[in-house]
Amino acid sequence: MLRDPSPESFVAAALILLVALPFHEFSHALAAYRLGDGTAKLMGRLTLNPLAHLDPIGAILILVAWFGWAKPTPYNPFNLRGGHYGEAIVSAAGPLSNLVLAAAAALPFRYILATDMDVPFFALEILHFFVTINVLLLVFNLIPLPPLDGSKVLYAVLDRETAYRVRPVLDQYGPIILLALIFLPGFVGLPSPLGIVFEVVVDPITSFLLGT
Repeated sequence: MLRDPSPESFVAAALILLVALPFHEFSHALAAYRLGDGTAKLMGRLTLNPLAHLDPIGAILILVAWFGWAKPTPYNPFNLRGGHYGEAIVSAAGPLSNLVLAAAAALPFRYILATDMDVPFFALEILHFFVTINVLLLVFNLIPLPPLDGSKVLYAVLDRETAYRVRPVLDQYGPIILLALIFLPGFVGLPSPLGIVFEVVVDPITSFLLGT
């Protein structure tokens, strides 16, 4: 479904993203709250209600182009226990939530295959698609470039001196680099580095979870 999009695939992807993105942001909020920061809770973001997390423009893009985003979860890093490690935990909670969703959808997929249960093929496709999109979100968000979650994880694993030097540079130029990686290869006719990463990383993780 992901490689051969159809109208049905667009609808399925939109519905999956409308589940996966709010759950991703809720997980950020929950991690921050558990680590001592109540900012997200005070702003009504400690909820699974999709309406609390969806960005209007991002939601429209999800519906028309099956690509979009949710509102970033607010938190105050100075309130978090664990310093920059706390910030890394909050950041990692989002991608890890997508791994949880992927694993949860993989269980019925594997069971259906193992028992040869008679279900519509489209149901298997939806489960496969659900796993793939969530693994895609996991890998994409762990790319160590701002504003993605992986950048905060990177800062936490670097020693303080290196992080102090690297963070201002990445915070300034990371979004530009990320946009260039996404859009520039298509304009100049080169293979997409992100596409290569996804093929090398996303496909094996998806296959492992699905047992295929």
